Amino acid sequence: MSHLRSSAFLCGFLLSQVHAAPQSDYYVREEIPLPQGEVMEIGSIALMPDQKVAVATRRGDLWICEGAYGDDLSKVTWNKFAENLHEPLGMFWKEGSLWVHQRPEFTRITDTDGDGRGDHFETICADWGINGDYHEYNFGSDPDKDGKVWNVLCLTGSANAASDWRGWSMRITPEGKMIPTCSGIRSPGGIGFNAEGDTFYTDNQGLWNGSSSLKWLKPGSFQGNPTGNKFHKLADLPAPPDPKDGSRILTERQRFPDFIPPAVILPHAKVGQSPTGIITDQTQGKFGPFADQMLVGEQTHSQVQRVCLEKVNGLYQGAVFHFLEGFEAGIVPLRLSDDGTLFVGGTNRGWGSRGSKPFTFERVRWNGTPPFEIHTISARPDGFELTFTQPVDPATASDPASYSMAAWTYIYQSSYGSPEVDSSTPKVVKAAVVSADKTKVRLTVEGLVQGHVHQLDSKGVKSSAGHPLWHPTGYYTLNEIPK
Repeated sequence: MSHLRSSAFLCGFLLSQVHAAPQSDYYVREEIPLPQGEVMEIGSIALMPDQKVAVATRRGDLWICEGAYGDDLSKVTWNKFAENLHEPLGMFWKEGSLWVHQRPEFTRITDTDGDGRGDHFETICADWGINGDYHEYNFGSDPDKDGKVWNVLCLTGSANAASDWRGWSMRITPEGKMIPTCSGIRSPGGIGFNAEGDTFYTDNQGLWNGSSSLKWLKPGSFQGNPTGNKFHKLADLPAPPDPKDGSRILTERQRFPDFIPPAVILPHAKVGQSPTGIITDQTQGKFGPFADQMLVGEQTHSQVQRVCLEKVNGLYQGAVFHFLEGFEAGIVPLRLSDDGTLFVGGTNRGWGSRGSKPFTFERVRWNGTPPFEIHTISARPDGFELTFTQPVDPATASDPASYSMAAWTYIYQSSYGSPEVDSSTPKVVKAAVVSADKTKVRLTVEGLVQGHVHQLDSKGVKSSAGHPLWHPTGYYTLNEIPK
């Protein structure tokens, strides 16, 4: 997690976007009552049968909540299932047990006698190192399509690798075998899968990370931070890349094919400052018109961002948009149920955040009214194609003056973060005729730059009903330009 100066925090407030309509026109956010007198700094959420919801706190308590889906949240009840866990940051329900990613181990917890308390604790894997440093977090996933779980191991103190396998991502088999999978991790805040089942994590701005980003954990890949590279010797793996300090990501990945660039950069302060949990909307439209897109939590700004991805020349890339905000603490875990209920857990201890509370448990539901939004931005050889959630007004959507762009990248360096550099101003020179159903427009752009973030503002575009876009700005990471 990025530990940020107050000036940067205030800057984030000043850069918050003005919306065309209040969030409550589309999504309803509600706080779920917490157990009286308990410190509930939520780090994990798991969905259980019978509409029960499990939450685990950073202080090591595991609770079962009933009534979190109900119309009357005053009837919510809580039961403590386990305690004295070690900062669990990842949890799921499977085969009658809760499986928990703790700081030192991956654990299965079962209630064998049916009294509502976990009584059988089984260590599945504990083959990585810890030494007591505050920053040696372990964020873990649900099972992937092969039944393995993934984790990402934070560096020691966010800048060193003083324990085995710090700065790596692992897969753990159902039998407990640990498979070193990716190097180059710095400070993850969450891990999850896209609609295709590929694994992604969020990494925070810092050493070798010019800005925070969403990254694809392609097996065998290097993710950019060389601090933990030395641990390849523990498993007799090939040495990860040794990048040049002060370079650019595009330059270094062209030297090292195993270097997978960020799929989507989250521009610092413009799109939050500390990304966290990852989920994919697989509710088939019950959470709005964004099926199969990814939602990314944001701790500092207490928000949820929206990401659309595509694969170009074998690499993931795509756009991030602002989405939901106004949560009462910094978001860490996210869970989206099949019925379209989004649960979020909040905490601000050690990580300052927006909101009035030190911790929170909240839910969000779509009210059935679709917002007018840019649904996707897709790269084309000479520009971008935009799709919209509602039909557009052809006059505004086909006018190049309705759009403006900026592009930049970051210094790839061993010092903390980076300013925006190598800036340019691509220009929308032509907006093609709107599609027959009025939901697509093709933009011809002069001055695309490979490897740059491209900020696209579409403030002039109106819907066929005359409404402005709810969020008119998208940030597209152009790793590859289609041929």
